[in-house]
Amino acid sequence: MTRSVRRTHRIRRTARVAGAGAAALLALSACSSSDTGSDSAGASSASSAKLSGQVTVFAAASLKESFTTLGETFEKRHPGTGVTFNFAGSDTLAASITGGAPADVFASASPKTMATVTDAGASAGTPATFVRNQLEIATLPGNPQHVSSLEDLTESGLKVVLCDKTVPCGAAARKALDAAGLELTPVSYEQDVKAALTKVELKEADAAVVYKTDVKAAGGKVTGVGFPESAKAVNDYPITLLKDAPNADAAKAFIALVKSAEGQRVLTGAGFRTP
Repeated sequence: MTRSVRRTHRIRRTARVAGAGAAALLALSACSSSDTGSDSAGASSASSAKLSGQVTVFAAASLKESFTTLGETFEKRHPGTGVTFNFAGSDTLAASITGGAPADVFASASPKTMATVTDAGASAGTPATFVRNQLEIATLPGNPQHVSSLEDLTESGLKVVLCDKTVPCGAAARKALDAAGLELTPVSYEQDVKAALTKVELKEADAAVVYKTDVKAAGGKVTGVGFPESAKAVNDYPITLLKDAPNADAAKAFIALVKSAEGQRVLTGAGFRTP
C-alpha cells in the first residue's frame, strides 16, 4: 500500500471516530435536556399543586383578630380550602394537642407553652418566632380611676383582673410585677387574655393587664395605659407545623403566609412587634 493510500485510510478512520463521538455527545445532550425538563416540570408541578381541604389552626387568643384576617386571605388565595381556628389560652391548646386533638398548625404566645408540644414530639420541625407582644393596662373608657402605672393597680378598692399564671399573658404580668417589686391581689384570674379584657369591657373590673394588641382590638371599649416594666416581659410567639397534621401541604402554605411580608403587615397593624 502506498503512503498516500495509507494517509487516506487514516483520514477516513479519524472522520468515522469523530462522527461517532459527535453522535454520542448529541445523544447525551438530548438525554440531559430531557431529564432537566422533566425535573423542572416536576418542580413546577409541585410548586403549583392546588391546595384543598380544611386547615385547622390552634392559636393563642391574642391572635384572634389578625389570624382571622389572614385566614380569609388564605381562603381567597386558595379556592377550595377552609381555615378553622381554635383560639384559647396557649397552655390549654398545648394540652389538647398533646392529648391527641387533630390540628395542623400551632401558634403559641410563648416559647414555654410551645415547648410542651415539642417536648412531646408533636411538632414537625423547629418552631419559628413570627411576632412579639408586650403588655399594657386596659382600663375603663377614659380611665376614670386615673391609672398611670403598674403600682396604681395595687390601690385598695381597685378591681383588677389578671390572666392565670399558667397562661403566657399571666406569666408575663408576673414578670412585670416582680420587676417592679409589687404584689397584686386580683379579683379574678382568667384562662386567656380575651377573658381578662372582657371583664373590663363589661365593667366587671376597673383594669386588667393584657397585651397591647388586645387593647388596640377593643377600640373605644377600653383605654390603654403603658408601663415601663412591660419591656421586661415581652413574649415571643412561635408557630409550627404539627407532626400528625391532617393537611400538611395547606398548613405549610398558611404558615408561609403568616411569616410573609403580607402576613407581617397584618400582624404589625394589629399591634404586634416583629421578631
